[in-house]
Amino acid sequence: MKQFAWMVLFMSIPMLGYAQNTWEQTEPQKKETKEKTVVVKPNPDQKYLQGAVPVVDGKVVFSKTFEAPGKTAFEIYNILGKFLQDETKEANQLNSVLIKADTTSYELAASYEEWLVFHKNAFSLDRTRFYYVLKVLCQNGKAYVEMSHIKYLYEEERNPQRYKAEEWITDKEAVNKKNTKLLPLSGKFRRKTIDRKDYLFNKIEELLK
Repeated sequence: MKQFAWMVLFMSIPMLGYAQNTWEQTEPQKKETKEKTVVVKPNPDQKYLQGAVPVVDGKVVFSKTFEAPGKTAFEIYNILGKFLQDETKEANQLNSVLIKADTTSYELAASYEEWLVFHKNAFSLDRTRFYYVLKVLCQNGKAYVEMSHIKYLYEEERNPQRYKAEEWITDKEAVNKKNTKLLPLSGKFRRKTIDRKDYLFNKIEELLK
């Protein structure tokens, strides 16, 4: 009987030895988590969205006052008069002409008819006739420039379509309701019109520096 009790005690010793106390337990390994970097891609239509086409008294009118430090109204008149005249002779021009050159009020105006190209390759050409008027008022040290009377003649050889800027490239007509992108057809007119305006206004700004 004593021998049996001794064997029971002996057999229990290893079991106690293998038991692991809670303070001896190793901490569970933490999984390393890599923070995901969210890359926000710029919206290619951002500069063309709501507000990019101003409407004044129901008319689409782009305008800007350009500073010309140290220059007189007469000097500005000569600089911009030459610029407006030169633009009427560019390769994309059709029936463009200087329509006003007043040396008394230092006012200038030119009516442009030109090609506005949306897409061009060896197999296709997508473009529209583009009409607009540039008006300039020259004063000492500055010039006010306005681009207005904008309209288009599209697909004239197949199915002629005439559009006025007020009914075609405004926020309502060319931008989706969420203000995240341009609409497919009218949007391309809006984009190219803004690009052309930016080109002209940037050239004027450079000339008056």
